[in-house]
Amino acid sequence: MAIHLSKTSSPSTRNGAVNSQVKSNSRNRLISGQHHCGKGRNARGIITAGHRGGGHKRLYRKIDFRRNEKDIYGRIITIEYDPNRNAHICLIHYGDGEKRYILHPKGAIIGDTIVYGTEVPIKMGNALPLSAV
Repeated sequence: MAIHLSKTSSPSTRNGAVNSQVKSNSRNRLISGQHHCGKGRNARGIITAGHRGGGHKRLYRKIDFRRNEKDIYGRIITIEYDPNRNAHICLIHYGDGEKRYILHPKGAIIGDTIVYGTEVPIKMGNALPLSAV
C-alpha cells in the first residue's frame, strides 16, 4: 500500500497524502465533463446571444440508446435526473457486470428487471429489435 505525498503549492495542499489503493467509482466512465463554454458565446468567446449565462455546472451522462445487450437481464439500480435533457434516466446493472444508463421507462421502479431480445415478454422497460430476423 503506497502513500503518495505531493509538493505543497497552496495552503490547501499542505499536509496531504493520497492512498493509491482507493478504487474509483465504476460509474465514472459513464459520466464525462462538457468542455464547451456555451452561455451564448461563439467560437471566439464573444457574447452573441444576450442575457444567457451563469447556470449550474453540468456533467454529461452517456445514455445507451442501442440497448444491444441481447438476452441479458438487467436490474434498475438508481433513478436519477439528467440535467442535460428533460427526462429522468436510470442506471442498469446487467448480469454480466456491465453498467449503463438508459432513459427511464414510465412506471419502472428500482429493482425491476429489463431485457432486450426477440423472445422477451412485452412489458414496460423491455425492448424488442426493429427487425426480428
